[in-house]
Amino acid sequence: MGSQRYGFLGLGNMGGPMAANIAAAGIDLVVHDKAGTEARAPAGATVAAGEAEVATAAGTVFLSLPDGAASVAVARGIAAAAGTEPGRAASLVVDLSTIGIDAAKEAHAILGKAGVAYVDAPVSGGQAGARAGTITIMWAGPEGILDDHQAALDAMAGNVFRVGGEAGQGQTMKLLNNFLSATAMAATTEAVTFGQSQGLELATMLDVINASSGRNTASADKFPNRILGGTFDSGFAMALMTKDVRLYRDNARAAGTPMPIGAGMADLWTAADKALPGADFTRIYDFIHGGANS
Repeated sequence: MGSQRYGFLGLGNMGGPMAANIAAAGIDLVVHDKAGTEARAPAGATVAAGEAEVATAAGTVFLSLPDGAASVAVARGIAAAAGTEPGRAASLVVDLSTIGIDAAKEAHAILGKAGVAYVDAPVSGGQAGARAGTITIMWAGPEGILDDHQAALDAMAGNVFRVGGEAGQGQTMKLLNNFLSATAMAATTEAVTFGQSQGLELATMLDVINASSGRNTASADKFPNRILGGTFDSGFAMALMTKDVRLYRDNARAAGTPMPIGAGMADLWTAADKALPGADFTRIYDFIHGGANS
């Protein structure tokens, strides 16, 4: 088994494009997805029959999974493979999923007992960034590992930041980032709704905000590109943003840090997801502005 053969588990909205970029770079890649690998596998990748086959075919396995329970379950499977196939199973797992601090620590502990290193490395940038290879990776793992995998990381990411050395620190960075993104979306919607009530045009408000101190990711990107034209097509689901904001709230509460805004944001996004199931997260505009919350 070559040390630079990679595995990829989870070929959904984010995982599929990330895996495709790795394969397109000519990097040896073996993939599997429980929802159906054949239809989702990128060109150039080897299709595996299951998670265990990936774990014994690749030295490093990337995960892009929906939640903590999935990551922990896969960690158990890879640890078992390492026990039954000593010297042949993966020696490193890089978890690109957003799963929360506790789940990352649990996966780290499970794999560590089997002699498998674990890197907590969630990503940001949405589907568009995953397709373009411009996502940001928030890497938390042992020093020295990152450089050994630069080619694969460069194939799928525009920025890789080593934010710490411990499992859970990548999750911390991702959750606070997405909390800020969610807050910017909600607050900008509330602000422009007030402006529209006073006769201001949305496009004009965005021009002024983006040239002034109120500029943020929602006003500079989501509103001009996804809301003003009515496309609402960021590619990031309301349900996923809701999950991330709730994880932020729960982890901040567990840490005992001040949270005057987080709890309210979690309640708001939970209500929006309930009212608009299956929606893109930019539809928070409809929920706040359009009366879906009335």
